Amino acid sequence: MPRAGLTPQTVVREAAVLADEVGHDRLTLAALAARLGVALPSLYKHVRGVDALHQKLAVLATAEVATELTTAVAGRAGGDALRAAATAFREYARRHPGRYPATQRAPDPHDPEHLAAAERAVGAIYAILRGYDLDGDAAVDATRMFRAAVHGFITLEAAGGFGLPRDIDRSFDEMVAALDTAYRNWRSR
Repeated sequence: MPRAGLTPQTVVREAAVLADEVGHDRLTLAALAARLGVALPSLYKHVRGVDALHQKLAVLATAEVATELTTAVAGRAGGDALRAAATAFREYARRHPGRYPATQRAPDPHDPEHLAAAERAVGAIYAILRGYDLDGDAAVDATRMFRAAVHGFITLEAAGGFGLPRDIDRSFDEMVAALDTAYRNWRSR
């Protein structure tokens, strides 16, 4: 019999909190069972295995990021929207260091909830890019560029990879400004 009050949603939410505490790569079913105060086999009533847990965490984290992105860019355009989106990603990663890596998982094509969350997140970036007159293949390329730059910065910052004597926030601002310049000049290349 499952523990009273324990649901698949509760399991995933607790997994997200645990991931933030111990790190995404250290999130295990055994650690989650201990946190929830249940025997490991009890978790299998709520999640099929560790990969399924990580998939559900990816859905949760991607949906959270999508909400933060759409909120951050609402009513903004151009460089202002671009800065707001990049900052929203960075702040999410700082607040949720264990779930943030789950946002990098490509959506499972058989998981409509994951696909919808990813579409909302990408949709927020596409909306920004339309302001730069970028759509179609150009928007795909520009989105990948944005994601690679921002994720790379976030990952290096989290790992303590910036040792040069320059303010990290200033470097982040310069990176976003460079993206803005690249997007404004995309069509003239």
